[in-house]
Amino acid sequence: MATPPPASPLPRPGAALFNAWREGYGLADLRRDLMAGLTIGIVAVPLSMALAIATGVPPQHGLYTAIVAGAIIALTGGSRFNISGPTAAFVVILFPIVAEHGIGGLLIATLMAGMILIGLGLSRLGTLIQFIPYPVVLGFTAGIGVVIALLQLPDFLGLANITLGDSTLDNLVTIAAALPSLAPAELGIGLVTLAALILWPQLKLPIPAPLVGLTVGTLVALAATQFGLEIDTIASRFQWEYQGAQGSGIPPFAPSLVVPWQLPDANGTPLTVDFALIRELLGPAFAIAMLAAIESLLCAVVADGLTRTRHDPNAELIGQGIGNMVVPFFGGITATAALARTATNIRSGARSPIAAVVHSLVVLLAVVALAGILGLVPMAALAALLFIIAWNMSEARHFVHTLKSAPASDVAILVICFGLTVLFDMVLAVAVGVGLAAALFIRRMAKLTHTRRLDAENHDLARDLPPQVAVYDINGPLFFGAAEKAIASLRMVDPNVRVVMLDMRDVPSLDATAIVALHTLVDELHAQRVGLILIGLPPRLFMKLHRDGIRREAGRLACVQQPQRGKRLALKWLERGT
Repeated sequence: MATPPPASPLPRPGAALFNAWREGYGLADLRRDLMAGLTIGIVAVPLSMALAIATGVPPQHGLYTAIVAGAIIALTGGSRFNISGPTAAFVVILFPIVAEHGIGGLLIATLMAGMILIGLGLSRLGTLIQFIPYPVVLGFTAGIGVVIALLQLPDFLGLANITLGDSTLDNLVTIAAALPSLAPAELGIGLVTLAALILWPQLKLPIPAPLVGLTVGTLVALAATQFGLEIDTIASRFQWEYQGAQGSGIPPFAPSLVVPWQLPDANGTPLTVDFALIRELLGPAFAIAMLAAIESLLCAVVADGLTRTRHDPNAELIGQGIGNMVVPFFGGITATAALARTATNIRSGARSPIAAVVHSLVVLLAVVALAGILGLVPMAALAALLFIIAWNMSEARHFVHTLKSAPASDVAILVICFGLTVLFDMVLAVAVGVGLAAALFIRRMAKLTHTRRLDAENHDLARDLPPQVAVYDINGPLFFGAAEKAIASLRMVDPNVRVVMLDMRDVPSLDATAIVALHTLVDELHAQRVGLILIGLPPRLFMKLHRDGIRREAGRLACVQQPQRGKRLALKWLERGT
């Protein structure tokens, strides 16, 4: 019997940092990490604010996420280059939580998701994420891009007195009804910012496009105010209060300790934490954890391809879990690895997780020193930035290419996941998409499993045997999708047949359904006074049959490894009159 493979080692938090240090880390590496961290920090400031606002919370919560979770996940995770913080993928999950349970409910759900992620890592389930089919991932990410873009239309168009919910159709109706209140100045700022974000990367200059775009939008907004126009900005939209002090925009303080369950609910009243709330948040928390796992591990795989390194998936899940458990106590929202920021980190020359820590310190410095300036950023400019994020996330080219080139079944899954994400939510889309993909996979595998009777003219196994011996060959795995079909033909044997030989050398696996079907077959053949000989069934699979009560019995059931031995045993049973 083959020796089982050794158990995978226990996940080790901080594996990425340890591996970087073990390979040798010097001053040159530190300098490269400092420059990469500075670049990513500059990119992360506007993105963190925009994504927090898209989620439905004040912008400082996104900045706190980049500061706290970004550093903790880097130090405890399993990917050397991942940059973690708020991401666009979470918007469709977090926005409904905030609308129903407020910032307090969101932070509790994030805490619960962190616990789930740690459990996934400790259970060594990091490698299972690769089994989510590509059409499912592409479908829900494209759908998320559409939803994010839709949520930004009110700020981009300057629509007055409009509140969006979590229903796409209702939001479309609400936006259409509010179009008469469109503000040309807001729309102009949004268009100018959008043009800058699109055109600046073509110049291939080292200054990040988000920084340039928001700077241009802010300058245009300041010019507009000189002509008496009112422009909606971060400072005019958001107010803060801290230890008796009050202000507008972003509080100029480092994140401090908070108690998530003492923060307000959607109505602004203190959150009541009870079993009912935990039960309501359990589903969203599980969805957050699954999406965080998918996005962070996919990001790590991409980073490995760009740098020819290897990440530890289970350690990465534990790091993501620790970060999401800690960040709510500093007012941060859900975090995971961000692909665009990670790719920029690699292109900027990063060598280790130290770059991600530096990125967090840069964001912290921006909060403390530049809060007043950040408050001048217009909401229309942030909406334009989120349009770019939504477009990049939708992967429109891959979406169209898949529609044109993929098999019809995969196209159907892609379209269904996309539609469900846009019209309902991502959780339903992923559940249905994975279910459909699994059903199609089962169908395809079932078609590969077949049973056929061998004739003496074309197959050595059936040669030199009398007509009272029937030889069948089973090819493929016997599982619930294929077992009944494969074994059904064996129940209709010729009345003159006294022994059935079953070649099972090409059967790699048996599940419970197949075992029950074989058990029934043995009983039916025995009732017809027909013996069954199994040939080439691996011992580990025969042990499964044995545990189910299917045991060797002379004249009734035998299991041999060599075909010639099976032929001799069949002739012996015939001589005895079986």
